[in-house]
Amino acid sequence: MAELATIARPYAEALFRIARSSNMSAWAETLSVMAHVAAVPEVGAMSRDPRVPRDVVVKTFLDASKLDVSAEVKKLVEMLVENGRLSLLPSIEHHFHELKNAHEQTADAELVTAFPISDAQLSSLMTVLEKKFGRKLNPTVSVDPQLIGGVRVTVGDEVLDHSVSARLERMHTALVA
Repeated sequence: MAELATIARPYAEALFRIARSSNMSAWAETLSVMAHVAAVPEVGAMSRDPRVPRDVVVKTFLDASKLDVSAEVKKLVEMLVENGRLSLLPSIEHHFHELKNAHEQTADAELVTAFPISDAQLSSLMTVLEKKFGRKLNPTVSVDPQLIGGVRVTVGDEVLDHSVSARLERMHTALVA
């Protein structure tokens, strides 16, 4: 995995430099779509098959992406296909997203709740979390009834687990010890 990150990072950095001078959000969206298409097993198999001409792989990939393809995007895909690195797109997208967040001084926050929360509750929670983490957060909310109650927040490598199940687990550990 470290090798893939080492190879993908320069591509992401180059794309980030291009995106900073144009539309960063559009590039992020394009990379996200392309990463999802590149992760499809059939696409990977096709890109590695030596019997399939490279121009066919490029055209098929771009058609499957269903994007308005700029010359820069086409050149990127051609270069990745030519070098046998189309499978790096998910890793490239990940590194690009990290660079974008650092540039915008934001972070992704994964919120897992026991029950669905309203927009007002989410807004209130995000205000508190943004103060705690000292930056703007981009929330992704999911529901896990096994939490019983409360919320678990993951920002980068930090986890705040204020769920009932975590409290019960801590109580169990304290009683057993």
